[in-house]
Amino acid sequence: MSTTRPYSPGDGGPEPSGASGMPAGDATAPESALSAALPVAPSEAAPEARGRQVRRLGLDGESGVVPLARDFTRQALYEWGWLPASGAEQRAAAEDVLLVVSELVTNACLHADGPDELVLSCDRKVIRLEVTDRGAGQPAPRTPHQAGRPGGHGMFIVQRLSLDWGVVRTPDESGKTVWAELAAPA
Repeated sequence: MSTTRPYSPGDGGPEPSGASGMPAGDATAPESALSAALPVAPSEAAPEARGRQVRRLGLDGESGVVPLARDFTRQALYEWGWLPASGAEQRAAAEDVLLVVSELVTNACLHADGPDELVLSCDRKVIRLEVTDRGAGQPAPRTPHQAGRPGGHGMFIVQRLSLDWGVVRTPDESGKTVWAELAAPA
């Protein structure tokens, strides 16, 4: 687990087009990318032959963002073949993804003036969830974790369910992107 490393172990950083899917060197997304969901058209090829697939959902100014983010993620999981689940392991993996999305979006609502954007990217091995917000805080699991108390469990859940997670900040800009990566079902 990492809260400072912007990329997972073994990852050399953002893809050549940038982690946001924007052309290299373009640090800001166009207004249209933040105001509407822009799914990338699924390939006609079998899921195994597809490369990394990306889905984006603008959340800035939306109401009911947690269920909106979950529904958007659920639809992506259907498009990527995770749902309907063919077995218990695949169902559990999809439920973990939906729970982590809920926790990341909820944290942005509670601690960072709301989320701006949700980005999902998936290949055959890993799904990466990114929630961008304008908050200055640093998310971290509360320690010691007190299971019996209400609240304060979000980042603990993210930490437990994810292969890795972290925070990306852009110098001289407010806000951050909190990301988590989960294993794709076998």
